[in-house]
Amino acid sequence: MAAPPPPNPVPAAYRATLPAVPDWLNKGDNAWQMVSATLVGLQSVPGLVILYGSIVKKKWAVNSAFMALYAFAAVIICWVTWAYRMSFGDKLLPFWGKAGPALGQKFLIKQAILPETTQFYKDHTTVETPTATPLYPMASMVWFQGVFAAITLILLAGSVLGRMNFRAWMMFVPLWLTCSYTVGAFSLWGGGFLFHWGVMDYSGGYVIHLSSGMAGLTTAFWVGPRLTKDRERFPPNNVLLMLAGAGLLWMGWAGFNGGDPYTANIDSSMAVLNTNICAATSLLVWTWLDVIFFKKPSVIGAVQGMITGLVCITPAAGLVQGWAAIIMGILSGSIPWFTMMIVHKRWTLLQKIDDTLGVFHTHAVAGYLGGILTGFFAEPELCALFLPVTTRGGVYGGSGGVQILKQLAGGAFIIGWNVVVTSVVCVVIGLVVPLRMPEEQLLIGDDAVHGEEAYALWGDGEKYDSTQHEFISDDTAHPQPSIGATQVV
Repeated sequence: MAAPPPPNPVPAAYRATLPAVPDWLNKGDNAWQMVSATLVGLQSVPGLVILYGSIVKKKWAVNSAFMALYAFAAVIICWVTWAYRMSFGDKLLPFWGKAGPALGQKFLIKQAILPETTQFYKDHTTVETPTATPLYPMASMVWFQGVFAAITLILLAGSVLGRMNFRAWMMFVPLWLTCSYTVGAFSLWGGGFLFHWGVMDYSGGYVIHLSSGMAGLTTAFWVGPRLTKDRERFPPNNVLLMLAGAGLLWMGWAGFNGGDPYTANIDSSMAVLNTNICAATSLLVWTWLDVIFFKKPSVIGAVQGMITGLVCITPAAGLVQGWAAIIMGILSGSIPWFTMMIVHKRWTLLQKIDDTLGVFHTHAVAGYLGGILTGFFAEPELCALFLPVTTRGGVYGGSGGVQILKQLAGGAFIIGWNVVVTSVVCVVIGLVVPLRMPEEQLLIGDDAVHGEEAYALWGDGEKYDSTQHEFISDDTAHPQPSIGATQVV
């Protein structure tokens, strides 16, 4: 009688014969991509929900947090219904993909491919680099890119906190996602004209941060300013909780930049390390400048410096060496500081536009700065690990000088498109509902808009009573004038 076959030493979950484990699936890559996507999602919910709800005046805590939460949910549904294909699907125009759903199992369980157009050499026949085919299903890619789209809208919301009509925001989210975000994503990542031209954006310095910063400033212009007393005094209602939200944002950036090679490889490791180097450097530089010029180390300023460092390194995270990340951190901690603290107070246009959290400075300025510096510092060997085109930074000679011009031109396109399209979206919405809250809601805040308040400080949650509210005021609780970063926030 024949001896029984020896037991299979490979656990059943790892055998390729299972229907859920096709030959092309790499479980390590898939696990890292799902973890990265979840980290990016945590940056928004609860990260920015907590940060927004804490950094604003007490009467706007609920409204600000809910704007972020609503945008996250709305973007995910729009993303899988039509926007993913517009960003990463078949080409409709050189800057736009064809709309279509990403919901069917035949699409979601097949091997991921991105983008769906191939990069050729100048002869237009020889393939330079084939399309990326990560070793996990499309479902992982759709979710990863979806949380990127969601955080872009939430970052944009930071410019209009404390006065935008929530019904207008409900209309704005799908319209801007469709008409603006998908264009930047397709142009730079999805096989559009900037992708094929060789503009570098490792993880969203242009697609996410430059676009949200410029669109936020534009939206703030059309919505109009907060009440005068809110602009003059807008203290955070909970600085410690604000730091908790900022911490989630910082740590979540490991997924933001570490997940963009679409695999758990050495370039992913470089991206995560460079991200933390640049953010830490930028935070220190911003704090030093606050101490030198305002005599006090501002906690809000430190958070702003952290954010500008994270934003600046994003387009370059896996493409530069560690020493370049430090240089980028020094510049991201000083140039946006200068535009926020000096230029903003002297430029009449910026004074007229009420950008609540200074998103223009922390995201548009820092994002464009990072994109340009990528053109300087992109290291050829690291570029070869990630990019679909052969390129190098300006400090490495050769074609590096041309790359800087490409980075400038690519950013200019994102700026121009967002200013024009965001303006059109705001005007169209304004024809249906007011963009700005009515004055009575602006005076009261959360209780008038949502019938809810963040803190039951005057009666454990009973309905609004003007005789009680007037004794506890954000404006009288902190009579001293603000300095440093708090003047903007």
